[in-house]
Order: sequence, then C-alpha cells, then structure tokens
Amino acid sequence: MNKSSYQTELDNFFSVLNHLEVPERVVYKGSLSKARNKLKYQAFSELNDHMNRYYYSHFSAETWHGFNLMAIDGTTVRVPDEKEIIDHFGVWNSTQGENPCPKARGSQMFDVLNKITVDAINKPKGEGERELAAFHFLNLMPQDLVLMDRGYPAFWLFKLILSMDANFCARISYKKWKVIRKFYNSGKKEQIIKLDPTASSVQKCFEMSIDKKPLKVRLIRVELDTGETEILITSLIDKKIYPLHLFADLYHLRWPVEEDYKTIKCRLQVENFSGKTVHSVYQDFHAKIFSKNLSAIIAGTVKESVQQKSFSCKFEHQVNFSQALSTMKNSIVLFFNRPKEIVIELILKVCSLFIKTTESIRPGREYPRKHKVKQKQFHYAYKQNS
Repeated sequence: MNKSSYQTELDNFFSVLNHLEVPERVVYKGSLSKARNKLKYQAFSELNDHMNRYYYSHFSAETWHGFNLMAIDGTTVRVPDEKEIIDHFGVWNSTQGENPCPKARGSQMFDVLNKITVDAINKPKGEGERELAAFHFLNLMPQDLVLMDRGYPAFWLFKLILSMDANFCARISYKKWKVIRKFYNSGKKEQIIKLDPTASSVQKCFEMSIDKKPLKVRLIRVELDTGETEILITSLIDKKIYPLHLFADLYHLRWPVEEDYKTIKCRLQVENFSGKTVHSVYQDFHAKIFSKNLSAIIAGTVKESVQQKSFSCKFEHQVNFSQALSTMKNSIVLFFNRPKEIVIELILKVCSLFIKTTESIRPGREYPRKHKVKQKQFHYAYKQNS
C-alpha cells in the first residue's frame, strides 16, 4: 500500500520489520527497483485467488437467499505518463481540448455482501468492459448470482454465466432491445420471455463454445422513488421462490461495488504508482487489491462482535475501513515475516483494534451522484514524505 516516495517507504518497511525506533538505511531504492523486475505481478493475483478460495471454504460468508452476490463493474485507471506505459495501455482523448490522458481499463467482480474483490483485471483501454467481464465469469461458482449494470447485458454473456451454473440479475435498457421495449410499453410488472441471440452474439457463442439456443428469462419492472422506471432481466424465473418484491432491493445491493472503487482510488490511491514501467503498474494494482482483500476478510471476522457492541447505540456500527487499511499497512509486513504463532497473535490484536475503531451506519442517507469529478493526479517527482 505504497503512497510515499520509494526511499521513505523502504525505510519505513525495515523500521517495522526490525522494530527500529529511528529509521535506518538498509536498502537503497535503486536496488529495489532492479529487484522488483524479477517479481511476477501474477504472484499477487494468485495470492488473492488462494485467499478467496480459503475464505469461501472455511468461513461463513454472508449470502442472499443462498447466493453469493457478485457485482461486475468497470472503471478507468490513470497511469504514469511514460512512453512505454502509453504504448501499452493507450490514451483517452479529452472532448474539452485537454492533453490526451494515459489510462488503463480496470474491472472487478466484487462480493457486495462480504466486501471482497473475487477477481480484478487491469488491461489496455482497448479491451471492452464486456470482454473483461467474460474473464471474471470464468471464476464463477454454482452458488453465485451476478449483478450487472445496464452497460453489460448481452445474450452471449448471459449464456456464459449460465454455462458456469451461476445466475444473473441485470438492469437492461429498453431502448436497444425490441422485446424489452415491448414489455416496457405493456405496463406489466413482470413477464417471462424467450430471448433470441443477435448475429454478434451467435459469433461470440461460437468462439466460446457455448450453445446459442434461445434463453428463457424473466423481466421485472421497478418503479423508483425518482419516478423513473427500471427494467431488470434475470435468470431467476421461479416466482414462488423469488417473488417480485425481492428484486428492487436485490439490484440496489450492487451499490457497494461503486463504493469500493472509491476506496481503491481514494484510500489506497491505486493511481499513485511507484514505478514507471508497465510491469510496475501491474504489480502495484494487484498488490493493492490483495492488501484491500486481506483487510476486508479480517474485518469481516469481527462483524458479529461489532454488531453486539452497537446494541446500546442509536445506530448499528461497522468497522471503519479507512482506519482498518491504515492499521493493516504495517501489519501485513509482519504477517509475511513472523512465525505462524506470532502471526496469529498479531491478527488477534488487529481484530481487537478493529472492534474499537468503528463508525455508525446511518440508514436512508442519499447523495446525488457526481458524474464530473476532477481526478487527483499523482506526480512521480513529488511524492509525499510520510
């Protein structure tokens, strides 16, 4: 979770590792810069995969009617303005006459109930969001239910999800689909329809070796408080097991994936890269995702304790995740270096601190979404000193 200058972070690392009261110069930044070139960034994504598999096998994950709720969402990640990086990731041209901005396309499959990034991807901007989603879906399990925004629905993606024995619920635009527009104009609250593949979806199904037979899906109308009508499409067609009234709240549950990007960009400062190479961009991205996930999993283990603590409070409480990340920054260093018995003691101490560092959950709070937010830029030559 590097945020400061290379040398400052190095000195802090060895201060934590060696219990130093005053930092000492153990390793110079040039040495680390050379050494990190030998470390594959896939190490961090594989650590993340291993940790997630262990979590779902050994912990009682929170579910919705027996489903793990997996939200898919994409974002853009501003990368360093270096020729090698620009050539690899590409640039986004501004419509307001500003200089082209080098950016990568990020995407994640996020467990919205347990606050875990199950899979994360950082690719050149030429990769489409649906194509990145397809890579996520290869990690789906039968008990997963995928939540998607209206930019994702496609026949071939639905087929891919079902081929993994998973299910989906997505918001869908009635303007681009004739069968959806017909349902929208009918005024019906729900309807089971047959969805036929488009020519492009037939090609995609062929490329991915999945069948192209028509889909039986369920359309659901949701009237929002704003007066807007929202159309959902889902593979959960059993009306007795999954009645109509469940779906408005179900789709709203995807919102934490939006909040998680705020954590990734503002708290972890994922765009504050520590190197000037393509390899370093991938390293930083996946290392921060792993650090965030480890923090979320440990925070999740104290959820019941925090809820019990908040019985006497006006509002229910939750772990203050910003403070949790701050605590974990130095703790992770020790988790990978100390003997198992010491690591267990350290984790228990971290859990105890998490229980004491909480914030109240105030239900019903809503804020208008800001679509045009000026992004903070991180200049490699002007890193903060602490």
